[in-house]
Amino acid sequence: MEFLQEFLPIVLYCSLIVFVIILIVLAIKAIGTLNKVNTLIDDAQEKLDSLNGVFHIVDTVTDRVSFITDTLVSTIGGAISKFFQRRKEKKEE
Repeated sequence: MEFLQEFLPIVLYCSLIVFVIILIVLAIKAIGTLNKVNTLIDDAQEKLDSLNGVFHIVDTVTDRVSFITDTLVSTIGGAISKFFQRRKEKKEE
């Protein structure tokens, strides 16, 4: 019994030391991985910022084309509705 009382704490302490060393190594590797991911995200952000102007131009062009088509549709629709209203008024007279 005395043997177990002396041996078990030694085994526990040794296993805890090994566990702490493994955790330290894993933490160092995780920090290295996070640095690489951070570099990758920064590079992607720079590329996205360089394309931001292109997206702005495309957005502006689509807004103007939409405005022009809306104006044309409303003008043509108004002309057609006036044409049919005149015919109805002539038939009623």
